[in-house]
Amino acid sequence: MIKEWITEYKPQNEEETLSALREIMQEIALAGLSRTDFFDKAAFYGGTALRIFYGLDRFSEDLDFSLLESNPDFSLEPYFPYIIAEFEAVGIKVSIREKDKKIKTQVESAFLKSETIWKELVLEDIIKQAGIQSNKSIKIKIEVDRQPPLGFETEEKLLLRPFSFYVKCFTLPSLFAGKMHALLFRKWKNRVKGRDWYDFEWYIKKGIVLDINHFHKRAKDTGDWKEKTISQKQITNLLSERFNSISFDNVKEDVVRFIKDDTALKIWSPKYFSDLLEKMKFV
Repeated sequence: MIKEWITEYKPQNEEETLSALREIMQEIALAGLSRTDFFDKAAFYGGTALRIFYGLDRFSEDLDFSLLESNPDFSLEPYFPYIIAEFEAVGIKVSIREKDKKIKTQVESAFLKSETIWKELVLEDIIKQAGIQSNKSIKIKIEVDRQPPLGFETEEKLLLRPFSFYVKCFTLPSLFAGKMHALLFRKWKNRVKGRDWYDFEWYIKKGIVLDINHFHKRAKDTGDWKEKTISQKQITNLLSERFNSISFDNVKEDVVRFIKDDTALKIWSPKYFSDLLEKMKFV
């Protein structure tokens, strides 16, 4: 079954094969969660949600969720048996472990708040089981923000593998707000995440409007914006400053392993993104 699913991706090399396998594992984890009340309490967002349900043409690594209401006592533990059982149903053994938080910081991993649950799904011997010749391993990080900035919109999205089920997801404007927040305020000093820029380009090309209200709530939540409101002009100014302050060579280097055609990156430059910005839509 797993081998058949992988062939649907038509992978051309080891990296693409492993990315396809990781996405299949992500979908199986979502299926396990769908058998519970998890999506009554939380919504799926981030790059993986954007790829699986909205057609983003790059692979993503993590499963990111936001509670629908703040609950600092929320736990993922009750859902583990359902995730594990779903993998066992397709003949895969998995284990789930918690991040080793040796150093307590407000920002746990680049952009991870201390209120966020961080778990890692370890896929034991899955590469061997799938008949892939590789010495690499596959892990999936699961994050749940227990005290999220609210004001986002959600919708039910259908997934057909490993069976038909629905997942509560952020809408595209709310997803765009989260991506904008990451692009502008991600807590990496000199490093940039090229996937943020790739996704920004994708949103503009698709004509997706930015949910300013949710973006503002996110920026206030992390202390990156102090004012009571934020305007379209202020957002575009922030973006313009960002475009001119980074190395686009570093941006391209980060994203290239997640996409199939890197020739699309040749046009990337401060001018290109400034021109894209003129086509950005707000709501």
